[in-house]
Amino acid sequence: MGQSYGFRSRLLPASPNWYSSRCSDTNDKGILAFGAKNTIYLVDVTASSSTVVGELVGHRERVSGFSFCQHPGQSHNCASTSDDGTVKFWDTNEKVLVKEHKTHQNTITALHWSPGEKNLVVSGDEKGIVVCYQYNTGESQSFFPEPRNIFCLSCSPHNWHYVAVGYKDGMIVLIDVSKKGEVVHRLRGHDDEIHALAWAPLPNEEVLYSRVDDNTGETTNGMTEGKEKGCYLASGSKDQTIRIWSTLKGKGVMTMKLPFLKRRGTGVDPAVKERLWLTVHWPKGKPTQVVSSCFGGELILWDLTKGGKQKWSLLGASSEGQNHSRIVFNMSSVCVQDNRELLLSTSMDREIKCWDLSSLDCCWTLPTLGGFVYTLAFSPVGTGCLALGVGDGMIRVWSTLSIQNKYDTKTFWQGIKSKVTALSWHPTKEGSLAFGTDDGKVGIYDAFSNKPPQVSSTYHKKTVYTLAWGPPVPPLSFGGTGDRLSYSLYSCAGEGIILQHDPWKLAGEATDIDRVIKDTNSIKHKLSPHTDLSWKPDGKVVAIGNEDGSVEVYQAPTLKLLCTIQQHHKIINVLRWHHDHSSLPELQYLLASGSSNALVYVHDLRTVIETPPEIPVVMTEAYRSLAGHTAKITGLAWSPHHDGRLVTVCYDGTAQVWDVQKEEGLCNYRGHRGRLLCVQWSPVDPDLVWTGADDFTVQEWAVSKQEFTKPPKSKNVFLFLAKKTFDQVKAKLKAKKKKKATGKGGARAEESLSLIGDGNKGGASPAPGERPSDNEEEEEESETTSISSVTGSTAVMSNLLLHSVCLNPVISFNCICHIQSLNNDNVIQLTHTTLFILVSSSKVTLKKRKPRSMLPLSTSMDHRPREDLQQDCLNLATVRHSEGLGDHIQLGLFADRDALYRMFQEEEEGHVEAGHYESAVYLRLWKGDIAGALQVATEKGELSDHLLSVAPMAGYQVWLKTVEVYVKQLCLQEQFLKAASHLLSINKVYEAIDLLKSHQLYREAIALAKARLQPDDPVLKKLYTTWAAVLEKDGHLSTAAKCYLAVDSSFDAAKVIAKKNDPVSLKTAASLARIAGESDLSYSLSLRCAKDLASSQDWLGAQQLLSTHESLLAHRLHYCTIELLTVSLTGTDIVTWTCSSIHPWSAPCKNQDGFLATLRAVWERGFAVSPSNPEILKALHQQLKAIENPQTTPNVPMKQVGHQAICAYSTQYHWKCGHLRCMVLVFQMYEINKALAAARSLEAFVCYQDLYHMWWSLSTNTAGAQRDMTNGLHSASENHINGLDGHITDTPNGDGMGWCVSAQNGDVKMGVCVNACQVLLSEPHATCQATQRAIAKIQQRLASMVHQHSQTQETKASHGEGQTEKPTSAQGSTPTDSQESTDAGQGYSIFILIKYPYPDVLECCLVLLYLSKSSDLVPDHLKNEAVALIRKYGTSSLRKAAQRFLS
Repeated sequence: MGQSYGFRSRLLPASPNWYSSRCSDTNDKGILAFGAKNTIYLVDVTASSSTVVGELVGHRERVSGFSFCQHPGQSHNCASTSDDGTVKFWDTNEKVLVKEHKTHQNTITALHWSPGEKNLVVSGDEKGIVVCYQYNTGESQSFFPEPRNIFCLSCSPHNWHYVAVGYKDGMIVLIDVSKKGEVVHRLRGHDDEIHALAWAPLPNEEVLYSRVDDNTGETTNGMTEGKEKGCYLASGSKDQTIRIWSTLKGKGVMTMKLPFLKRRGTGVDPAVKERLWLTVHWPKGKPTQVVSSCFGGELILWDLTKGGKQKWSLLGASSEGQNHSRIVFNMSSVCVQDNRELLLSTSMDREIKCWDLSSLDCCWTLPTLGGFVYTLAFSPVGTGCLALGVGDGMIRVWSTLSIQNKYDTKTFWQGIKSKVTALSWHPTKEGSLAFGTDDGKVGIYDAFSNKPPQVSSTYHKKTVYTLAWGPPVPPLSFGGTGDRLSYSLYSCAGEGIILQHDPWKLAGEATDIDRVIKDTNSIKHKLSPHTDLSWKPDGKVVAIGNEDGSVEVYQAPTLKLLCTIQQHHKIINVLRWHHDHSSLPELQYLLASGSSNALVYVHDLRTVIETPPEIPVVMTEAYRSLAGHTAKITGLAWSPHHDGRLVTVCYDGTAQVWDVQKEEGLCNYRGHRGRLLCVQWSPVDPDLVWTGADDFTVQEWAVSKQEFTKPPKSKNVFLFLAKKTFDQVKAKLKAKKKKKATGKGGARAEESLSLIGDGNKGGASPAPGERPSDNEEEEEESETTSISSVTGSTAVMSNLLLHSVCLNPVISFNCICHIQSLNNDNVIQLTHTTLFILVSSSKVTLKKRKPRSMLPLSTSMDHRPREDLQQDCLNLATVRHSEGLGDHIQLGLFADRDALYRMFQEEEEGHVEAGHYESAVYLRLWKGDIAGALQVATEKGELSDHLLSVAPMAGYQVWLKTVEVYVKQLCLQEQFLKAASHLLSINKVYEAIDLLKSHQLYREAIALAKARLQPDDPVLKKLYTTWAAVLEKDGHLSTAAKCYLAVDSSFDAAKVIAKKNDPVSLKTAASLARIAGESDLSYSLSLRCAKDLASSQDWLGAQQLLSTHESLLAHRLHYCTIELLTVSLTGTDIVTWTCSSIHPWSAPCKNQDGFLATLRAVWERGFAVSPSNPEILKALHQQLKAIENPQTTPNVPMKQVGHQAICAYSTQYHWKCGHLRCMVLVFQMYEINKALAAARSLEAFVCYQDLYHMWWSLSTNTAGAQRDMTNGLHSASENHINGLDGHITDTPNGDGMGWCVSAQNGDVKMGVCVNACQVLLSEPHATCQATQRAIAKIQQRLASMVHQHSQTQETKASHGEGQTEKPTSAQGSTPTDSQESTDAGQGYSIFILIKYPYPDVLECCLVLLYLSKSSDLVPDHLKNEAVALIRKYGTSSLRKAAQRFLS
């Protein structure tokens, strides 16, 4: 779609996109088109002027390429590519989209409409895919000549099927698209990015000049061989060379190196490659000449027929200031009338220039904008002088009434470095322009000077919304005579305050007018944050808008509150008073206000101003209400030519002109494609209005030529803008995911080096409220002009590089190259110093700089013409013989002291004005004015150690004050250690310590405090604790613990070390707590550490740590038990891990009495737990009683079993010692039974595993016998296997060995194993298990009965009676609780037997009987006991399996 809304006179377009090989082009009708953001602008070009004639709108993301169709009659057709992945085709006459294709799957980087075939459009992407699209048929072909990143491509104008493709790595490939992309030649020579390719305008490879070829050493002196004729191709690369290639030979024939140029006293290192884009263009009318860009924006015309220094000419060399100031990206040419060929260039300096290739002079310059246009301001003194505040960090001053150049602009960038959000011209002083920025800076520019601006020392914390000149209010008072006019500068910013700046003393502190408002009106409460202010033209009253929607009118200069307007309900965005030269005097009291609620209210304040009330009036009704906009109001402007005519701009994308008296709209302008941000009425033409928007444009339009009269009723425009913003956000998110390609920045912000400081990294800070803009996506706003490299920090950089070169030329050269490569295509331009490095046999020659003169004025006077110097001699002779020197200040060096002092005074003022404060200080020192020298250095922040050393000569108080000021200066320079040392010199120890502490230099602060303060000083303790907290937060726990130990806080030290929570830290923390006497903390930390050591199978470490506490005996026994179990079961399926360290007593963990006997022996030998030590047993029971242990479950863990085992066997020891009374007091019988049951359960499972291992190892029975026995075991084993829960597995291969396996050779000790199996033949457990089997059968039968509905009730009853017999008999054989409780070693209750798992007794009996057939080691009493248990509790299947034994 094209631009269709509204008629406009002039327009400043958005800046052309950067880092694209072909983003602009011209056609034979003189139309220049270029991509800017996601829009294509069309400019009508002539030799004298340019006019923006339209836009092509349709891409959603940045335009990356553009090309016209160059065929006669088809030049209105064009193609464009975008980061949105589309190739679009346009008709520039109708400004409409014709068609598009989305063949590419990757980011498109190059585009060209073939000049040899009118329907062929070729494009390439970053993955190396080349797409050839037929415009007439819509067919496309894709080729993949090289797997490289394409940077540019160009179609041959002579052989339509030849396409040259340039890649990122320096390769150039010539392909034939008629042969499916076949590679014709690979042109190798460049070693970096190919930025541009240009074909010679004439076919054939004729001789350009006769000389030895640069690359090949061959001589070209005639026509090429053969009948086939090729064409020359020019290429420009980031390697700083331009090469001419023969496409016939497939080789380079000429190489041109970019020259080293000096411009404006600025030296540019030719080795620099970072901020370089080398584009080339071969003009149609100059077949032997090629135009290229250079390092700093220069354009060079190369004559290919010449050699040496005469082979190139500089465009724009006839006068200063014609060249671009930044790198050039694109060039194209067009022939106009009189056969003049014009060259058009786009650059990073945001200017489009037109060059006459005949005279090589610049014809005209079209300025462009690289950011949102936040503010517009016409000068009240300089008629037609329009100032633009733009988001690219620059101020443009446009002379809109200029006749010769209708785009005559001047750019200001120094001292800004942020978005310019507010501007205001001085009411009477010509050229004085105040500005406010996004980062809170307020300053004043002199538009007629090249000096940097004066900047207020008081910064706002957030974005500056409004600037206004008005009469001063207290405490400022100005004289009204002479040059000093009675005006103060007022600034309102996002934090909600209004500051009053003294324009004559911006270095002084600005004042907050809220103090005056509160004092005058006796206000105690906090005022609402301010968002805008507007002085009435006569300066008598000021209106202030607030965040809560109220507007307050104050009387100057006391700021007495006259009235409050409570009309708006949202934040006030803009206020404007009607002009005071109306034909109707009452109109000058009208105040228009706009807010975020889309309504504009006009209030008549004539009554409250002419007759101020005693009590402030509250107004709730508007004089006029202007409704029609659909979004927030951002700007207002009264027409200076009409009465009661107002123009408003809004976020709905339109500007509306109102007749306020009639409350009706006169016209509506819809020419912008974004949200409007500012508006100004032309001061000379009643019909012209200027508007700025977030579409990066400023537009001038005529009120009388607009089609619409009212704003659009729907929010379609606003929704379109919201969708555009969403697309931009999505595009940015997509771009972040991609790998940044070097030099392919496009519309993104250039990343400047921090040393140069010419980039803006910040964003808008619109809080409170929504001003000045919401959800902005300003892609290029962060870039300012590279002219900033001429001053300031770059000069410092030059000096640093020079100094480093003097020290080591090799290292310095590498450092320079490294600095150049910090950012993509950014070059540090060394200024004020030209760097020459001449290395010959390790010797570096540098031009020595002459030191600055201390008396520059006097020196300059001695360089006047000879006649003036001779006149000075006559004047001096006259002075020597009379009194008074008069105005001849330069003769003070030759007259008396008073004359010398007057000359010093002039020289000093000159040094201060030039910023050479050090020289001014030296002049005062030479006069002996030490106090004056110190005062100058103090005010300018130029104090030094030398000045401090001479300060005592001026007195003690002067020295003291100088030291304090020097300390502040050092702090600003971040030299905190030096500042603290100077504080010590004036005996301010505590201040020095606090200074170091406040800047996180805790180590130095503590060292200083311990050296100078008393040991018990609370400051020292506070330092330690503060540093410890910081260290603890940062993870430096050991150092933090040292800090706590230094203040005798051992508890905190141990806790900090333990935070690491690893065994080493816990052990250290436990030892530290024990040494410091923190027994409870040491106890808990030792337990935590022992737990971690045991988890890692470090049993030695765990026991060693627990042995340090006598109260941890129970835990030592617990870990001893677990260690014995672990070592004994090592190699089985139960314990698959290995132990890192074990005790010697755990290796032979088996004796003839079984595991429990081994455990008892180890306790007695290693821990002295035996019946002979009743005191240890008593203490052990006390510890066990204090330990909380959860209730035991069938799936009892090994740790809990170990605890129960300790309880059981310690109880047995206690029983044997005869301390029955004590034992009863310690444990109840139930607890003893639980402990013994747990221990027996553990031992039974160990023996159970041993039994199976022995049986499988020695069984020699037949397979049939084994099947018989297995059938008998099937039913008896089901419950048992379920109860084991997977802990025990019988493995016939014998991988694991139980208690009966020797640790040395694995021999089976049968006798020991059989004796240990006695515990498995437990009748109480057999009784319990028989009962459980009977109950299971009953439950199974009851479940089947429920589903048998067809049986009779008698059958159900008989089944029920039959099923109750076995449980009765089984229960009858169960021992009673009273019987079992009489024996402390064997008593079990049915409850406890069920609670703890136990191997199936009958299964063990059957295995033991079968084992007796294979071995004679089974005693008879065990076989008899097993037979008895099977007969008594066995089922029918089990008795059948044991038939041979029962008979």
